[in-house]
Amino acid sequence: MMPVFILRLLNDEAWIRFIGDKNVHSIADAVRYLEAGPLAMYARHRHGLYAVELKDTGQPMGLCGLLLRDGWEEVDLGFALLPEFRKHGYAEEAAHATLAYGRKALALQRVVAITDPENERARRLLCRLGLRDQGLRRMPGFEVPLDYFAVDYPAECLP
Repeated sequence: MMPVFILRLLNDEAWIRFIGDKNVHSIADAVRYLEAGPLAMYARHRHGLYAVELKDTGQPMGLCGLLLRDGWEEVDLGFALLPEFRKHGYAEEAAHATLAYGRKALALQRVVAITDPENERARRLLCRLGLRDQGLRRMPGFEVPLDYFAVDYPAECLP
């Protein structure tokens, strides 16, 4: 089920527009994406993208997690949901839980997030999560400047 879900999510119009085309066009591509992306990141950093599932059924809705991208020094919050699960508060719930995990279990002192400047829904969500807009930045691996958000946790808030 997971490769089928990944294939669908990564080919969603909003994913391609706001996150980028990952060239995942078959089940085999989806398996390779999982192995080289989320699974490899878990092995290296103890965190990555996690499946967001409906509590009652376990149906996958999207991904949310903490990424440490190649060439970056800061951990990045990322999230995406399939269209039918948007506008129900699931992304906010998943992102809140992910940030709490990063702060409590991983003792992260700072988390950043990036988004396409035209992705108003993501921008509003990041503000509701307590991240502050730091303006446009050129980021390694991206061709255009992106909106850069950050939240810092004081030492007394860490475990």
